Amino acid sequence: MQRSFARRDADATESASTLELFYDLVFVFAITQITHHLLEHLTWTGAGQAALMLAVVWWSWNFTTWLTNELDPEATVVRLVLLAVMLASLMMAIAIPDVFGGAGAPLFIGAYLFIQLGRHAFLTFAAAGPGTPERRRASRILIWFVAAGIFWAAGAAVDGPARTALWLVAVVIDYGGPLALFRVPGLPRVDASAWTVQTSHFAERYGLFVIIALGESIVTTGDAVGKAPLTTATSVAFAGAFLATGALWWLYFATASRMAEHHLQTAPNRTTAARDAYTYLHAVLIAGVMVAAVGDELVIAHPTEPLQTAELIAVVAGPALYLLAHTAIRLRLAGSISWHRLAGATACLLVALAAQDTDGLVVGLLLLAVLLATIVGDRVAGPPSPAQAYAAA
Repeated sequence: MQRSFARRDADATESASTLELFYDLVFVFAITQITHHLLEHLTWTGAGQAALMLAVVWWSWNFTTWLTNELDPEATVVRLVLLAVMLASLMMAIAIPDVFGGAGAPLFIGAYLFIQLGRHAFLTFAAAGPGTPERRRASRILIWFVAAGIFWAAGAAVDGPARTALWLVAVVIDYGGPLALFRVPGLPRVDASAWTVQTSHFAERYGLFVIIALGESIVTTGDAVGKAPLTTATSVAFAGAFLATGALWWLYFATASRMAEHHLQTAPNRTTAARDAYTYLHAVLIAGVMVAAVGDELVIAHPTEPLQTAELIAVVAGPALYLLAHTAIRLRLAGSISWHRLAGATACLLVALAAQDTDGLVVGLLLLAVLLATIVGDRVAGPPSPAQAYAAA
């Protein structure tokens, strides 16, 4: 293997490169665009549209992260590929406001297909030699991307329900590929052992995307306060939103992220554990942070007014979804249930039932109390060893 395509040692301890951090900046913008879309279209249709756009944005970032987890990001050719992907990601983010009901769909999907097909064409034909396991697995993924791309492109060419239907088929193909280990009829199977996961770098990269989502939440909170009259209620709502975002950070980085990394490192099948807990379930966790940001803005905008049904659902759904994602990640990696987080998610839903016709500020403070209680539960029960600490989280 040439030095340009040097591969990481799966058992080494490595950190994200500065280029990867630079690449991530595009996704701050992308996440903000999707959050604003949901805020402006607070309906089930708007939520579905936001979820679909998040699925596309996440999938482009996710597979690029798998690439940089394997290849040396300091290599010149890899740097150039990552910069090209970054530019296409920026174009994709620019198109988000006009994907539905506008002229942004061709740019959004065109950029996405350029990223997915271009990246894996590089992995198949440039970064791996003929007959190697690396080329076999990259080529299988490329075939799945081509199959999904047909439906992505067809959906971008039409409008209305036809677009939604075609894109849903594309999502099923894209997200079904890893579950099927990218099996292609007529070609030999590629086993999960064909992929390698450098644990420290891999876990750090997904943690950094959590930081991106939390950072976007801070920006949204600040923007909301700037637009609202600076009253006592608004100030309290702002402080509560900031503390809630801090609680989301604490719940992930104080315990869960380190313990998830520990269990990934010791997993019997590291590839499938990384796929399930990070590729899939972290998408749910990120969605929870984004919806929580929408909820924070709604509370700041209406601190002394009862929330409408759609607004109440958005305010409560973010923290609940976030805690449920934590529960699912722990169940997948440790094989046990995080009772603190499951109880917290349940309490969020009970707030929704009890707080109808309640001012936004009261709802926000009740949810903050739930998050803080979950943190206290972790601190009280947290044992010393990584495995036990995760099991008690």
